Amino acid sequence: MLANLMGFAVVDVNMRGTGCSGGAYDFFEQLQNLDGYDVIETIAHQPWVLGHKVGMLGISYGGISQLFTAQLRPPDLAAIAPLSVIDATATTLYPGGVLNTGFAVAWAKERQQNAETAGPGRGQAWAYERVQGGDQTCAANQALHGEAADLMAKIQANSTYNPPVADPLDPVTFVHKIEVPTFMACQWQDEQTGGHCADLAQHFTGTSRKWFTFTNGAHIDSLVPATFNRLYDFLELYVAHQAPIVNQAVPRAAAPVIYQSAMGLPQGDLITLPPDPIQLQPTYESALSAFEALPQIRVLFDNGAGSAPTAATTPGDPYPGFEQSFSKFPVPGTKARAWYFGPSGTLTEKQPSAEGVDSYTSDASAVPLSDYGANTGGGGLWGNASQWQYNWVQPPAGSAVSYVSAPLTSDSTAIGAGAVHLWVKSSTPDVDLQATVSEVRPDGNETFVQNGWIRASERKLATTSNNMLKQSPTLLQPIPTLLTSDVEPMPADQFVPVVVPLYFQGHAYRSGSRIRVTIAAPNGTQPVWSFAQTQPASATATESVAFSSSMPSSLILPVVPGVSVPSGLPACT
Repeated sequence: MLANLMGFAVVDVNMRGTGCSGGAYDFFEQLQNLDGYDVIETIAHQPWVLGHKVGMLGISYGGISQLFTAQLRPPDLAAIAPLSVIDATATTLYPGGVLNTGFAVAWAKERQQNAETAGPGRGQAWAYERVQGGDQTCAANQALHGEAADLMAKIQANSTYNPPVADPLDPVTFVHKIEVPTFMACQWQDEQTGGHCADLAQHFTGTSRKWFTFTNGAHIDSLVPATFNRLYDFLELYVAHQAPIVNQAVPRAAAPVIYQSAMGLPQGDLITLPPDPIQLQPTYESALSAFEALPQIRVLFDNGAGSAPTAATTPGDPYPGFEQSFSKFPVPGTKARAWYFGPSGTLTEKQPSAEGVDSYTSDASAVPLSDYGANTGGGGLWGNASQWQYNWVQPPAGSAVSYVSAPLTSDSTAIGAGAVHLWVKSSTPDVDLQATVSEVRPDGNETFVQNGWIRASERKLATTSNNMLKQSPTLLQPIPTLLTSDVEPMPADQFVPVVVPLYFQGHAYRSGSRIRVTIAAPNGTQPVWSFAQTQPASATATESVAFSSSMPSSLILPVVPGVSVPSGLPACT
């Protein structure tokens, strides 16, 4: 619908082995890449295609599949616009080595069911209706659906990083091959694909025409009005090859309907598009020049706390509080700023002179699996604040350790990856750790910022770029090897270093707020992601975290100096 409103003809394709397509399904397999290539070239050669060039647009799987297709460089592919995607399968499926049963497993089971031969109670209902209605092609194409890969077996067989299996599935290993103009948008707190997408930006080395928008928010927020404007401009310039001013009136008029449909907002909550300078340019040449002068990295802060173009403010509406742009990612000048664990739950910028140990009982059932109610789609999580069903609870006493900084004396903006460096002693050979970073506001409210996870037996860190992310590890972005050969039980009665990599964030910690880091078993901090197969299995463990000059447990955040924060703390609802 979005591309139609922009003036494009749209061709939707069933993946191999799904719906009415032939073949057998497997996720992100090589045959799908070739299918994408063939589809691009077939469509481009139709007589009704302007210039015989086509673009790609899609969200989630429809975004990820663009990356797989574009790496093959179809000659008639003009541009791609992947939204809400992943950088590597493991960062969504096995974050830190811990199986994501809440989303990834549930998603795989749904795909498995959808890939079955269409029939009563199996496959996709709409495909069965087509067969029942006499669609002989759809019926014939069901022949191999029963040969679909066993996705759950593949997931269980690849719980650690297996390069021959994982690398062909991980966009981070091949996006450097993409040469066409690219527009990508992702969210730091994406409840489906997760907050690791931003890592792809530094790997897009095959094209200089690339723009990335990152924001806080949910899976659907790659379509917030500020991003939609830029997406529209991009497609008009690089696929339609016309000035965005030509068609801009139509999507602007349709915006309230688009957002009602996509986000399920309340009927009276009308979302409109903000003014856009590219759409004011009178010619294609001037619009293209203005667009290509835009910095490659755009970060929208406090999405949900900004004002509409009418100046109205409704909590949760998809407008940012402010934005900043940068030349590349990671942002130049980013500093690894450390806060050290200390006595009485303190978090300080100087290493503690005192020695201490804090302990907790690791129990993945101590809090609910997720922090949200049932509706994690339109009219719920994707709606505005009046529709949200958050239920984020503090861990029960004794089930976590927490460290809180002194009030910040100035605004501190973090953009990028981070880490929690721990010295841990465990009562069991293996244990899963979850780190949660939050902002404790002066009014006593607390804002979730980001998580990280690690299975302690998989704590070995990569020392070279020969790892699953194909990049050199840094203090801000340590990379576990997750190799079977590096799995090592926790030693008995001994403190060892365990690093919890944090997923990416773009957050302005305000002056007067305090930063909290909480260490506990997984669960209870995400709307969808959860972990039902944790270590120790069917048991609890006693975990001790040490802090001293010789064992400096710390939080490391990617602080970008000089970012002006023009707005106050967002309202809490």
